[in-house]
Amino acid sequence: MIISMKAGATQAQVAHVIEKIESYGYQAHPIYGQERVVIGAIGNGQMKDHIQSLESAPGVDSVMPILKPFKLVGRELKKEKTFVRVGDNIEVGNSHFIVMAGPCSVESREQLMTTAVAVKEAGAQILRGGAYKPRTSPYDFQGLEEEGLKLLAEAREATGLKVVTEVLSDGQVSLVAEYADIVQVGARNMQNFALLKKLGKCGRPILLKRGMSSTVREFLLSAEYIVSEGNPHVILCERGIRTFETYTRNTLDLSAVPLLNELSHLPVVVDPSHGTGKRSLIKPMAKAAVAAGADGLLIEVHPNPEEAFSDGPQSLQPAEFADLMQAVRQYAAIENRRM
Repeated sequence: MIISMKAGATQAQVAHVIEKIESYGYQAHPIYGQERVVIGAIGNGQMKDHIQSLESAPGVDSVMPILKPFKLVGRELKKEKTFVRVGDNIEVGNSHFIVMAGPCSVESREQLMTTAVAVKEAGAQILRGGAYKPRTSPYDFQGLEEEGLKLLAEAREATGLKVVTEVLSDGQVSLVAEYADIVQVGARNMQNFALLKKLGKCGRPILLKRGMSSTVREFLLSAEYIVSEGNPHVILCERGIRTFETYTRNTLDLSAVPLLNELSHLPVVVDPSHGTGKRSLIKPMAKAAVAAGADGLLIEVHPNPEEAFSDGPQSLQPAEFADLMQAVRQYAAIENRRM
């Protein structure tokens, strides 16, 4: 249920409604807007039995049911776009357009530092890099683990870039959150519900990637797991889905971007590197992502893609990334987005 308070409702009246909601066995999620307070009542049960009582409470303007299964991340509860703050000076969402760039895997200090300096000079605000790598084959490179996290922290100190890196299990959350500014959930873990619940309490922004065979509904419900556990700072990432097409690694579903913006207030970024798997397609799909309404990009960059431990064919060289950034700036300006 959505309880909309009247403009000018007092703090005491809001507190009274929250107390009533909780007495019925529901969680209350107040959202404080510029003109009024809206309170979401979330839980299982027959809230319709209590509508009349809530409508009669002082300061209440209206009570409406939430029809979508994703209660907290949907537009029904919160009309305004959410922006996720990363550190003191970066906002993902709103009118800001953010670019996260770096290697698929952290391989060495030299590789990471070279890439970090290059993407910083080109205009990226956040450094991406995998310290823990989920691989289809157990014989492929699995990442440098905590040593990789330390190198990411060192690169942040040297360049000022914030860091996003992936977590693979709920047991790693505390360690990864200690080093990362944004904790990434990969496509394979989108429905790892134990992990999502743990991330709801980790105190870091979360970059949630869409599963390779997941519907938009399933994607938003995974975000709901995180938000319902107390962490509203979730960034959605469209990274391509698995289809019958074989010329590309995945099918980048750019229609999901305006759809997610229509259904949810959470910011949306696009990963054209994984979405296509082809270096030649990354720049045009990055430009298309801006036009589709994305709030940012996630791009793989490597100083020598031919020698990359993973995802070399979809990694841009630093000069190619700088060229992409120049093109994206032009498109962002057309869409009235600030980089």
